[in-house]
Amino acid sequence: MPDKDGKNELHEDAMTGDGRIDMEIIEGLFFAYRDFVSDPDAILEKSGFGRAHHRVVHFVNREPGMTVADLLDTLKITKQSLARVLKQLVDSGYIHQVAGPEDRRQRKLYPTRTGRELALALAEPQSRRIARAFEKMGPDDRRTVIRFLAGMQNAKSD
Repeated sequence: MPDKDGKNELHEDAMTGDGRIDMEIIEGLFFAYRDFVSDPDAILEKSGFGRAHHRVVHFVNREPGMTVADLLDTLKITKQSLARVLKQLVDSGYIHQVAGPEDRRQRKLYPTRTGRELALALAEPQSRRIARAFEKMGPDDRRTVIRFLAGMQNAKSD
């Protein structure tokens, strides 16, 4: 039903945010993320894995020996959410778990050779995409992008 201006409330004009909401940056982030994860998604699909597996392999590869508790804190997920993904990665030979030296209940996580190869295969197309974007930018822009991304993250709670 048309309102007093003759517009149908179900077919309103596109929301622009009239300057208060930066739609250009929001959409840029949506599209950048979509394309940034598309290459790894295709690689992961061949193994029956998804983005959760990607995150675990990435962070364990970046910090071999991290504990399950550290990984839970990094990913901000529950133990239950991690359990299924981690079991699949361990059972498939991508991650190796070792009991902690002082506390046997503590589990330290290490990538296997296959896990490192997967982590690098997933990071390679993303790294190329990042390098391509920086080719069009100046030398100080990398620091600006890093500061911007850090500013987008929730404050770390100590």
